[in-house]
Amino acid sequence: MTSTPLYGFSDNSFKAAGEEAGIRQLVDNFYRFMHELPEAKIIRTMHKADLTSSRDKLTLFLCGWMGGPKLYHDKYGGINIPRDHAHLAIGEAERDAWLLCMERAIALQNYSPEFGQYLLEQLRIPAERIFAVAKKP
Repeated sequence: MTSTPLYGFSDNSFKAAGEEAGIRQLVDNFYRFMHELPEAKIIRTMHKADLTSSRDKLTLFLCGWMGGPKLYHDKYGGINIPRDHAHLAIGEAERDAWLLCMERAIALQNYSPEFGQYLLEQLRIPAERIFAVAKKP
């Protein structure tokens, strides 16, 4: 009998995402969609032209956030997601564009449907927290 891993506990989500290499692929696809989707232009302009640092930070953050090693903290120190994004003008359109890019990136991964749905639902939490405290456009 095969059972579904209990995502959100221990490093189950990190492993389901393919560990660091899988998360890096997710992040690369996320930023590709941010660049390609017309709906995401609004958030692409909030980033530097060179996304190298943004890609690295999101990858390392997600590794720890999914129960893997705390690579972001080791390299960049602590993070408070809402506070660190509070200087940006983030309204519903920006929040929704970010989630759309992530949804499309998740769909490209070799994730089980259950994990893909779980991950997107969990990513809505920080997206909502950022939206709640950010400056409105």
